[in-house]
Amino acid sequence: MSQILSGKVIMVTGAASGIGRAATLLFASKGASVVAADLNLEGCEAVVAEVQREGGAARFCQVDVTKGDQIQSAVDLAVSAFGKLDGAFNNAGYSPPNASLLDGDDAAYAKTMDINCKSIWLCMRAQIPQILKQGGGGSIVNTASASGLRGTKKQAVYSASKHAVIGLTKSAALEFAKPDVRINAICPGVIETSMTRGLIASNERLEQAFLSWQPSGRFGEPEEIAAAAAWLLSDEASFVTGVALSVDGGVMA
Repeated sequence: MSQILSGKVIMVTGAASGIGRAATLLFASKGASVVAADLNLEGCEAVVAEVQREGGAARFCQVDVTKGDQIQSAVDLAVSAFGKLDGAFNNAGYSPPNASLLDGDDAAYAKTMDINCKSIWLCMRAQIPQILKQGGGGSIVNTASASGLRGTKKQAVYSASKHAVIGLTKSAALEFAKPDVRINAICPGVIETSMTRGLIASNERLEQAFLSWQPSGRFGEPEEIAAAAAWLLSDEASFVTGVALSVDGGVMA
């Protein structure tokens, strides 16, 4: 397997399950040392144990991504355990149940924006100074969504939060291009994760609706998103910054 992340230290949020778990395993297999961060401590411990069983290097850190001090702790762990921080996959996210715009409440709005958008801002605010302290040359990948590139019926707040991720990503990419900190977003389509299955469980018609949006006729796999993130974090993508990369089976074609 190509070691495109050999020698790099990568922080992953939302690492306990789904795309984040797949990314933690894949990055380690490609030579990275990984700091796995998630509110779900048990899940974090499990994925780090799996990396270590395979001979990889990883540490776990319980993190609420809406808390800046906890994010800083994960950055500090990367430095104390592995000596530096080369990149990050800011992937933690939340999808509220489908609901009309008129039926939403303040608490659901705040939770969605905090986890999906504020967390990206907090993560970059902690990660970029560390990368700059090391002389630049790092890479950050933020998880947005196909819903960040289009409207989504009955998911207005989720869609707005992911549009915001793309705005933050592009703005940060412009600001930090000169010190060579590359910042990109990935926009997944519908991916086979526990979050997706949770939404489907709340409405049995959603599975067919989701599949009808997919020109490929299937859901994506977490490993497919992880592979795209690994490339963006690697030196093979050295001239790529400010991009919102669709990995969606043709949804945005």
